[in-house]
Amino acid sequence: MANDEGKRAAGFAAADRYVRSGMKVGMGTGSTAVWAIRRIGQKLADGELTDIIGVATSSQAELECQALGIPLRSMNDPEIDGRLDLTIDGADEVDPQRRLVKGGGGALLIEKIVAYASDRFVVVVDRSKLVDHLGLAFAVPLEVLPLARVPVLNALREIAALREINALREIAAEPTVRLAERKMGAVITDNGNIIVDVRFREPMEPAAMEVELSQIPGVLGNGLFTRVAPTVLVGEANGEVTELG
Repeated sequence: MANDEGKRAAGFAAADRYVRSGMKVGMGTGSTAVWAIRRIGQKLADGELTDIIGVATSSQAELECQALGIPLRSMNDPEIDGRLDLTIDGADEVDPQRRLVKGGGGALLIEKIVAYASDRFVVVVDRSKLVDHLGLAFAVPLEVLPLARVPVLNALREIAALREINALREIAAEPTVRLAERKMGAVITDNGNIIVDVRFREPMEPAAMEVELSQIPGVLGNGLFTRVAPTVLVGEANGEVTELG
C-alpha cells in the first residue's frame, strides 16, 4: 500500500509539472507510469489540458489511453514525425547517476525508441527502485528475435570473451528466457519477440554494457538506459515527491 501511494504521487506529479497543452507525449508502461496517463486523461476531461497527442509504449499503455480518450499516434505519423516533447515512464532500477534498468513489463524496445526520441524524459518511481548499482538485484532484459534465441544465449555465455573488455564483468548466472505466467512457453512482446533476462554478479559499467549487449546479432534492444539522463521523480509512502539530480 505504501508503494502504491508513492507510485500514484510520482505519476500525478509528472503530469502536473511537465505536461502542457499541445504537447506530443510518450505514454509509459507499468504500475507507476499508468498514474501519469490517468492524470493526463483526467486533466483532458476537465479541460485543464487540450490538444495532447500520445504515443503508447505498449499494449497496456494503449488500452489505458483509449479508455481515457487520449488520442494516439505512432512515431511514424506525420503529426509526430519521429520526435516527442516529453515521455513519462517508469523504471525497474535507478542508480545515483540516473541510469536505468527498464523492461520488467516486456516493453523495453518501444520504451527506448520513445524515450530517446523525446526532448524531455521523466521517470517516475517509488523509493524501492533506487539502487547503488544496476543489474544486481533486477535482471537486465533483452528483446531478442525468436530465431536468434540460441545464438544470443551462446554469446551471453561466452564469459571469457566478455572478460577481455575492461568495462564488463562476469555474468552471474546463465541468461534465461523469460517464461510467461498462465501461458505455456516464453513471454512474447508486443513486437512478436522473446525476452532474455541477464543478472550480473558484480557491478558493471552500464553505458559500455548497453552498447555491448546491443552489438550481439539478434538482440533488438536491451533494458539499460544510459544515453539520456532523465528527470527522476520519487514518490514517497506519505505522498510526497522528491526529484533526483
